[in-house]
Amino acid sequence: MKTLKTLTPICLALLLSGCMVGPDYHRPSADVPLQYKEAKGWQRATPLDAQPKGEWWRVFNDPELNRLMPQVVLSNQNIAMYAAQYRQAQALAAQSKAALFPSLGISADSTRSGSHTNSRPVTRTVSNSHSAELTASWEVDLWGRLRRQRQEDQASASASAAELANATLSAQSELAQDYFQLRFLDQRIALYQQSITAYQGYLRVITNQYNAGSVDRGTLAQAQMQLSSTRSTALDYQWQRAQLEHAIALLVGKTPAQFSLPPAPLQASLPQIPVSVPGSLLQRRPDIAYAERNMAAANAAVGVAIAGYYPDLTLSASGGFSSSVLHNLFSLPERVWSLGPSLSGTVLDFGATSASVEQAKASYDASVASYRQAVLTAMQDVEDNLVELNTLHQEIDAQQQATQAAIDSARVTRNQYNAGMIDYLDVATTENSSLSARQSLISLQSSQWLTSVALIAALGGGWDSSQLPDAPSNSHPSQ
Repeated sequence: MKTLKTLTPICLALLLSGCMVGPDYHRPSADVPLQYKEAKGWQRATPLDAQPKGEWWRVFNDPELNRLMPQVVLSNQNIAMYAAQYRQAQALAAQSKAALFPSLGISADSTRSGSHTNSRPVTRTVSNSHSAELTASWEVDLWGRLRRQRQEDQASASASAAELANATLSAQSELAQDYFQLRFLDQRIALYQQSITAYQGYLRVITNQYNAGSVDRGTLAQAQMQLSSTRSTALDYQWQRAQLEHAIALLVGKTPAQFSLPPAPLQASLPQIPVSVPGSLLQRRPDIAYAERNMAAANAAVGVAIAGYYPDLTLSASGGFSSSVLHNLFSLPERVWSLGPSLSGTVLDFGATSASVEQAKASYDASVASYRQAVLTAMQDVEDNLVELNTLHQEIDAQQQATQAAIDSARVTRNQYNAGMIDYLDVATTENSSLSARQSLISLQSSQWLTSVALIAALGGGWDSSQLPDAPSNSHPSQ
């Protein structure tokens, strides 16, 4: 008891002093430029508050997309998997928090035992034993091992939340891109159907002319080839559209047989996307937040490993009753108790603890490299989409002019053919050029929309690291 009275104040003093081995976490700096290289001429600077937040897809103003997108969170099974992993990480963090407090237990036991001898005289011995006991145990966190473990688990839970957000954003952007690609395929298929109808009319006229002997077999074959080739391409787009519809069904958690998206004109509008400054990506990209929180967890793991050098102190106590007679069990004379500290540590482990510390430090260094690589990759994503959108804008302007010229040329050629001034071969050539030019324009416009979605996703899609649970305020780097 004297020893216990001596140790208790010392233990409490050490505990309250907040001794924690291992390095405190400070987020390492990352090489972030002041502005994007490809943002020159993109648009005038827009405040960060103007960026889409939350339901970022609504900036496209498409009713069908707005209807589909919430189903990703509700029904997508990949997201459900990440959500379950996040709940698991939360439970682990709660478990490590509970380890900081004493644990209480209760036990009750009742046994009857006996012995029998065959010697003369025969003896039989029977004894009863009854006990009821309440136990308490508390591991005193002298060196901060439990607190570092809690930091690690909390950071891991935050990383899991960021991973969930990243998976959700990825699925949402994939859905938006598949949806817009499908709508532009609807336009391409409709354009081919118009061309097929026109070519069928040409073929009927030329067949009549061939039967009348006014055109040769080559002209008829040319008209047949043009119609069949156009039908073949239209059928090719049909299966592409079907596969996109299947992909959308999977993203909203349905089988292809359960989902249908009829052809319809695109009702959306292309938004102006503010890009803000590169430094904002550190808060707005969930994949960067995931890498940063993993880095914080790895830093705390170093402290956990270093604590292995020091002994663990556990305070335990128990009290209860023990009696051979059940009805006397809870009487005062039958009480039993115990109280005392337990100190345990490793004297010789042949370098195992040192190896664990080196492993934890190497893991932290790897997480730092992973974080910095995530930042670099994020910068590349934004720069790539910016330069693509800038170039596509110029391409579309040029292609619109080329398309209009091809349409005018085809119209003139049709009039000349109807007037008997030229052969059908000239008509087929200009019609093919017109169709190709219009398809190229739709293809460029589709790329513009898909890249717009990719840029919003690259900018974080309206997500912010403040949404993470237990995100420490001192984790932001100095710029």
